[in-house]
Amino acid sequence: MRIFLNLLRRWPILLLLGLLTPPAVLAQTQAGHQPKVRISTSMGDFEAELYADKAPKTVANFVQYVQDKHYDGTIFHRVIAGFMVQGGGYDAQYREKKTRPPVQHEGRQALAAGLKNTTGTLAMARTNDPQSATAQFFINVVDNAFLDPSFQSFGYTVFGKVTSGMDVVQKIRNTPTGAGGPFPTDVPRTPVVIQSITLLK
Repeated sequence: MRIFLNLLRRWPILLLLGLLTPPAVLAQTQAGHQPKVRISTSMGDFEAELYADKAPKTVANFVQYVQDKHYDGTIFHRVIAGFMVQGGGYDAQYREKKTRPPVQHEGRQALAAGLKNTTGTLAMARTNDPQSATAQFFINVVDNAFLDPSFQSFGYTVFGKVTSGMDVVQKIRNTPTGAGGPFPTDVPRTPVVIQSITLLK
């Protein structure tokens, strides 16, 4: 597996975006509508607002995965207390879920609109290829300015922010980790399951 940002020399951060988003979903997220979702986990629930006006293709892609119930039964498979928590790609048996084609990278557009990888924000995971994000996402648990796009780097697309239940995210952040499935480290010793993600409006 590839090295994540050449900083964490362990295993990559897979980010999600989606290029072929159904027109109806894209139209919904572009019409001045800011979707909200409830993420129900085995450690509690939290809610997030999605910035469809600033990262429309990314939000439409995420919403389509939500409507397809892709995330139900997936896990937070990578948890680093001083960095982020990542999930949405594997089930509890560490089987990788099938995804749609990648979504177009909107990191620079989102940054220009004011979205940065700050504490509590949701961003798309990806490989070293900027155009590889599909369904996995991560939540920044500290300010991670080095993940923001720059002149030389695509960075990572921020598309939402936790609006309530950040205490649940903090519990996930602090869960003990170790090896699990195909991953050598950073896997919660007790699986943190995403039971469902529900579109609230």
